[in-house]
Amino acid sequence: MWTGVIPAVTTKFTPEGDLDHAEMERCFALQMDAGCDGIIVCGSLGEGPMLSQDERIAVLKRAQAVTQGKPTLMTVSEAGTREACALAAKAAKAGATGLMVVPSPIYHTDPAETAATLRAVAAAGDLPVMIYSNRVAYRVDVTPEIMESLADDARFVAIKESSDDIRRTTEIINRLGDRYAVLTGVDNLALEALAVGACGWVAGLVCAFPKETVAIYRLMQAGRTAEALAIYRWFRPLLDLDVSTFLVQNIKLAEALAIGSTEHVRAPRKVLSGARRAEVEAVVRDAIERRPALAA
Repeated sequence: MWTGVIPAVTTKFTPEGDLDHAEMERCFALQMDAGCDGIIVCGSLGEGPMLSQDERIAVLKRAQAVTQGKPTLMTVSEAGTREACALAAKAAKAGATGLMVVPSPIYHTDPAETAATLRAVAAAGDLPVMIYSNRVAYRVDVTPEIMESLADDARFVAIKESSDDIRRTTEIINRLGDRYAVLTGVDNLALEALAVGACGWVAGLVCAFPKETVAIYRLMQAGRTAEALAIYRWFRPLLDLDVSTFLVQNIKLAEALAIGSTEHVRAPRKVLSGARRAEVEAVVRDAIERRPALAA
C-alpha cells in the first residue's frame, strides 16, 4: 500500500469556482491508466486549505470511484487540532484508505506539540497515517527523533519526506530501519531519494506527465538506473515547477498543455499571467516537443 507512485492530485473547478467532478474523474483516471499506485487528495497541490471539509470529502469520494481498490488518502492539514481530528473522522467514515497528516500550517508547533497533534489526529481517524514532514513549506520539521517517539503507535506507517535535504532519507532509514515506509515528496529530488532507499514517490508533475513518472519509478525498482536517469534529466525542468510558491498554478498550466485540462484555481490564487506564464509555458512546451520514447 505504501509504495510506488502516488499522485497528490489537483482539484478541478468550474469557471464559477465549484468542484468540477467530471474533469476530476477524467484526470484521476489518467493517473490510474498510467499505472499509478493510489491517489492523495486535497493536499497543498490539491488546494485543500481552500476547500470546506464537505468539499474535501466530495473530492475523496470522486477519487474512490476511480482508484478501484488502490489506496485513496485524505490530506489532513488544519490550523487547529480539533478541526484536524474532525476531518480525520469524516474521512474515515467516508471510507478513506488512510490519511496524510500535516502539523498545523499556521501555528509552528514545537516537538512535543507536533507529536501530540499527530497522535490526536491518528486516534480520531483510526486509519493508517503518512506523516508529512515539510519544514520548507510549513516550518515544522517532523524530525527522525519525533518519528521515533511516535513509532509505538502502529497507525503511523509512512513518511512523506519533503525536508529538501536528500540526506534525511538515509537518516530516517539508518535510525528506524524499516519501521516506516519512506516516500519522497520533492519532485526534483525523486530519483536521488529512490536511489538511497525511498520506496515511493508522492508526486506532483505526475498530474500532467503520469507515464513518465511511473516509468522512472519502475526503472529504478528494476535496477535500470541509466534508463531512469535519462528520463529524469529530460523531466528535471518540469519537476522544478513543483518547488515553487506557484506550484498549483504551474502544474495546472502543465496539465492544460499536456492533457487538455483546466487551470481554474481558488482565490486568492490567480492563474499565471505575463512573464511568469510565458516562462512556465515555454518549459512545458519544450518538454512536450522533446518527450522521450518510453521503453516497454
